[in-house]
Amino acid sequence: VAGLEGVFCEPASAASVAGVIKLHKEGLFRDGDVVVCTLTGHGLKDAEAAMKASGNPVTIGSEMEEVVKAMGL
Repeated sequence: VAGLEGVFCEPASAASVAGVIKLHKEGLFRDGDVVVCTLTGHGLKDAEAAMKASGNPVTIGSEMEEVVKAMGL
């Protein structure tokens, strides 16, 4: 997804975000739908590897519009 370089969480839980992105591209969701992904753990278990893989982190506000824009949706 454009603008979404990585998710700083336990890797297996990021699968829920990947699934939402895939289903969005397939047209499953309608305008106004709310989708929640629960991501567990954190990327600090191996911070050096996480930062190397993701590059500089993107910081956004907590407003839904900012999150959607950052995810390229």
